[in-house]
Amino acid sequence: MLIKPFLVVLLLALPLSAQAALTIQHWQTPQGARVLFVESHELPMLDVAVDFPAGSARDPAGKAGLAQLTHGLLDQGAGGLSDTAIAHRLADVGAVLSGHLDRDRAGVTLRTLSSASEREKALELLAQVLQRPDFPQAVVKREKQRLIASIREAEADPGTVASKAFYRALYGAHPYAHDTAGEPAALERLTRSDLQAFYRTHYSVPSVVISLMGDVTRAEAEAIAVRLTAGLSKAPALPALPQPAPAAVSDKRIAHPSTQSHVLMGAVGMARNDPDYFPLFVGNYVLGGGGFDSRLLKEVRDKRGYAYSAYSYFQPMSEAGPFQLGLQTKLEQTDDALKVAQATLRQFIADGPSEAELTQAKSNLTGGFPLRIDSNRKILDYLSVIGFYNLPLDYLDTWVQQVDAVDVAAVKQAFARRIDPDQLVTVVVGTGHAR
Repeated sequence: MLIKPFLVVLLLALPLSAQAALTIQHWQTPQGARVLFVESHELPMLDVAVDFPAGSARDPAGKAGLAQLTHGLLDQGAGGLSDTAIAHRLADVGAVLSGHLDRDRAGVTLRTLSSASEREKALELLAQVLQRPDFPQAVVKREKQRLIASIREAEADPGTVASKAFYRALYGAHPYAHDTAGEPAALERLTRSDLQAFYRTHYSVPSVVISLMGDVTRAEAEAIAVRLTAGLSKAPALPALPQPAPAAVSDKRIAHPSTQSHVLMGAVGMARNDPDYFPLFVGNYVLGGGGFDSRLLKEVRDKRGYAYSAYSYFQPMSEAGPFQLGLQTKLEQTDDALKVAQATLRQFIADGPSEAELTQAKSNLTGGFPLRIDSNRKILDYLSVIGFYNLPLDYLDTWVQQVDAVDVAAVKQAFARRIDPDQLVTVVVGTGHAR
């Protein structure tokens, strides 16, 4: 089964120093697929990512979980090969096939040796998975049962309960309210025909973004991109998701037999191409994204001991993703901890960061670059984000300058435009009572 890590932080931080700029080549295949490529011969490896706008926000009404199930079954039988045969053939050439799915996108990644024999066999398997998934009936039934069991098991986790309730409260009828895992009742009703139809519509050439990183030439990369898209559907590119409306203020308390309260608070934030991206990103590092350096942690944990951890982040997506503030605290301290978090946010929006806080934040962010692109796989992930969200190709080259250009006034203005402290969605799970 495809591995599906959800890389929230990746969408927020893609820095690159001017001294380590990458040359990103880009083109469109004759079939219409978009391609990004970084050529590097330092390691005998090739990393490939293929992304589609086929995340859970694309689930049709009444079919929550269709995106997840379709994506998870791509490598569970393709081109007449069973899931076991695919796994064995990948192992024979030392290749690794994995994947990711979130609300916006679904993707498949391949890591293989770049030597011709191993590479060609691995790419042939990737092409079959992408272009000829079989969706075997027995496997469909098995995976539906597995997903349903996983969802029901997760209902015992207060953090999962809180996250689902937060997205529902924040997005209402918008597709971003869809949980990536789906809903048991809807999964039960899904058929093999549903998966085939979703695949044809969403895994199409005009929608695909291919990212390549590693030890091949430009000519070889062009041939690989054509090969991977040759058998895909020609269904038209999907329309953009609707813009989410601001959420109505709410305070949802959910009873749960947890020893702690899980508190989430937030608002509809920003899209990936938002002009306020850098002021919000850098400002949030001061507010709640900088770990022990953040105001939230100092106020909630260091000064009052209400929680071991407190954080905040923006999760930019194709349309406006959430701004979320979170903490866990003892049941009897819930309201006090929540008040401190609210007051800290309110003061930050009113006053912004201090010059010292902002200087430290920018230094930490730009100075952390080496760990962010220290492998081909990390660079591939960044290429995927740039390609899927149509970010400027010089985004990595200019990231440090963009961060350094943020000042206190820009942070205050950006937060004032995006976050109203009187119009927040609040979810508390584990209170011992519901309302």
